[in-house]
Amino acid sequence: MATIITMPRLSDTMTEGTVAAWLKNVGDKISEGDILAEIETDKATMEFESFNEGTLLYIGIPAGETASVDSLLAIIGEEGEDISALLAEKPATTTAEVEEETSEKTEVKKEETATPSTTSVPEGVVVVTMPRLSDTMTEGTVATWLKKVGDKIAEGDILAEIETDKATMEFESFNEGTLLYIGIQDGESAPVDSLLAIIGPEGTDISGIAKNYTAGGTPEAATEDAKSAPAEKVEPIVQEASTDGQRILASPLAKKIANDKGIQLTQVKGSGENGRIVKSDIENFTPATAAAPQAASATAPTAAKAEPVAAPKVFVPAGEVFTEEIKNSQMRKIIAKRLAESLFTAPHYNLVIEVTMDEAMKSRSIINGVPDTKVSFNDMVIKACAMALKKHPKINSQWREDSILINHHVNIGVAVAVEDGLVVPVLRFTDAMSLSQIGGNVRDLAGRAKNKKLLPTEMEGSTFTVSNLGMFGITEFNSIINQPNSAILSVGAIVEKPVVKNGQIVVGNTMMLSLACDHRTIDGATGAQFLQTLKQFIENPVTMLA
Repeated sequence: MATIITMPRLSDTMTEGTVAAWLKNVGDKISEGDILAEIETDKATMEFESFNEGTLLYIGIPAGETASVDSLLAIIGEEGEDISALLAEKPATTTAEVEEETSEKTEVKKEETATPSTTSVPEGVVVVTMPRLSDTMTEGTVATWLKKVGDKIAEGDILAEIETDKATMEFESFNEGTLLYIGIQDGESAPVDSLLAIIGPEGTDISGIAKNYTAGGTPEAATEDAKSAPAEKVEPIVQEASTDGQRILASPLAKKIANDKGIQLTQVKGSGENGRIVKSDIENFTPATAAAPQAASATAPTAAKAEPVAAPKVFVPAGEVFTEEIKNSQMRKIIAKRLAESLFTAPHYNLVIEVTMDEAMKSRSIINGVPDTKVSFNDMVIKACAMALKKHPKINSQWREDSILINHHVNIGVAVAVEDGLVVPVLRFTDAMSLSQIGGNVRDLAGRAKNKKLLPTEMEGSTFTVSNLGMFGITEFNSIINQPNSAILSVGAIVEKPVVKNGQIVVGNTMMLSLACDHRTIDGATGAQFLQTLKQFIENPVTMLA
């Protein structure tokens, strides 16, 4: 079925874009991740990649022409597919049509919404809206504000951390001035294009803008002047500014742990970007001897207040009911939705095989003996999977209602646990990588995933997924398929145990692998043959170097 591609919103202030150049022509085959065109926004010229596969059937905005956001940019579908109905339903909108439609729609918009017109916005004031930070994002959650009302903002400053449907990302300002108003508080969610903040000259009256703005959603508008905002909400963490007035950057989880432990953030040195304090910094923090009395005195009032409440709990009989409610993050909601869809729509079955790891352990020891080389067992499994997928391309497939799509390129997703849940960064063209390249890329992606620095494009386009819980001592488990993949491999821990070799019981090292398959695309025999090939590569690592 053909898919309509619209002009994307590539920045928070973008209302129209210009196609600088098309890198594909009508009739070209398109793969997921291919660069379709270069698009000029109001800030820069950016590459626009395809999130779909098929044939480019139609180009709606020729090179050099401008169109509004959400105008028909292109249509991708099956070769020879009739798209006349789509063209009749959603015609292309070019610059001339935009100008014509703008004058017609302006009056309607004034009647339908209370959104302020450009004439009602004071000079120098900028309305910042909830950005669309991924192609599938419809709403976002403000994880934490890194600036407060009254702060001076420079272009490039990080305003807030925003949770999308894929990850938590830092949102930077494209404007400078004073933060006059915050429209979405910490922990609150709102649709894309809702009023996020207002930046402008200090002292500007923006109460009318904040009160009337309803674009893209209906966030609660403040009824009082923005200057009263700091008094309305008291921050639970007061350790955000040092004694010299400089703001301390710290993740929300780091602040919470520090607050619980009575650790002053001014005493902690951050290891994150720009000296930002992260969870590990708090967990590894050891107070200096000189600071011990100060820390004790700082936490004494809290302890004094807690004693009357905590003491009686010692005498409460067994069976006390205690619950805690934790609000679901945007990431957790999306994980729940997609895994449920996968489990309930794809008929899962699991195949399990035991692999001997003695040769792999010897080979890894030799490889890691080379200077500046570090390879893990997981890297070896990923390399073996990539090679096995080339021999069994049906495993590297995805289900469609009218066909099965076989991917002949190998993009392996590697499941990584982060604070808020699970993300799957993707190693593109894994089969072309050496073991050391795989190791370096996995460490880089996993590190940036945990620091919330992954781009949405780095978590898209996987054709197969590997999930490893062996480092936690889990010997065997089954995973839910990461759709649209057709299979996921679960990797257990290496276990030393008695094994039979040449009729003798000896001590050996083995590892369990479990392959979850979508029965719509992969038959049992096909999955079993893939596991046999995978077992041969892992048990004889030298074959992966051929």
